[in-house]
Amino acid sequence: MNTKRWTADRIPDQTGRTFIVTGANSGLGYATARELAGRGAHVIMAVRDEAKGRQAVKEIEAGAGRPVSLELRRVDLADLDSVREFAEALRADGVGVDVLVNNAGIMMPPRSLSPQGHESQFAANHLGHFALTGLLLDVIAAGRDPRVVTVSSTMHRLGRIHYDDLTGARSYSPVAFYAQSKFANVLFALELDRRLRAAGSPVRSLLAHPGYSDTNLQTAGRTGLMKSIMSLGNRLYAQHADVGALCQLYAATDPGALGGQYIGPDGWFENRGHPKVVQPVRAATDPADARRLWELSEKLTGVHYGLPEAA
Repeated sequence: MNTKRWTADRIPDQTGRTFIVTGANSGLGYATARELAGRGAHVIMAVRDEAKGRQAVKEIEAGAGRPVSLELRRVDLADLDSVREFAEALRADGVGVDVLVNNAGIMMPPRSLSPQGHESQFAANHLGHFALTGLLLDVIAAGRDPRVVTVSSTMHRLGRIHYDDLTGARSYSPVAFYAQSKFANVLFALELDRRLRAAGSPVRSLLAHPGYSDTNLQTAGRTGLMKSIMSLGNRLYAQHADVGALCQLYAATDPGALGGQYIGPDGWFENRGHPKVVQPVRAATDPADARRLWELSEKLTGVHYGLPEAA
């Protein structure tokens, strides 16, 4: 794998391909959508806040210097009804999809529940993307060089699935439940890869993480001292979101990216740098735990993939 100093300049021409990028109105999603559109892709910017989405579209178009193909659609990943509506609308409109980038997320908010009663981080970061992927998988499989890229975090290393307290009703920690959701991302993407291979599917399932990148994920919804600390950390230590997005861009576009790979920054402790293949924490590669989460996720979302278990 030759990823030395891989930059956006190495993204191949994407003309004729369609990408869905969730959370595309800011941060990593915005940078991903902008770069893909700049390489000729049609990008469906899937956002919760349509006003912010429209502003993002204007900014990308203004900075492109030439016509780009962007489409704005609303989806709230924390609300499974919204996810279904989004997927059904795409199908009704006959939209083909080549790549799904599961990028949207929330980070360390006070405890709250989704409309379906799930802990908000687990709902938005994992269940919503699990459902969206399953609802569109056959559409993606018909695409050109089809891929699903799920964005996790180094915080997955601290995670585990709280099967006995999934909503945090007994004990909730914003950090622990964020780590749970990112751990779930890894379990899901690797299990999806195993099942796709077992089914002989052309779809590749990959993981990526951005290291420590300066986005509004760290500060959104925060006030007081915690917001000040997060803002200071972003200014002093974080890399720009444009660099953080390179890992998911590599996973989504590079011909050499393989199913089952986890792409992260090549710098110190994977906090900064350019894309390379990295390794998830060992616990997140456990097939038995992945199967347990998969079955639970199908039950909680009502979305059944119909993919065989890997041998």
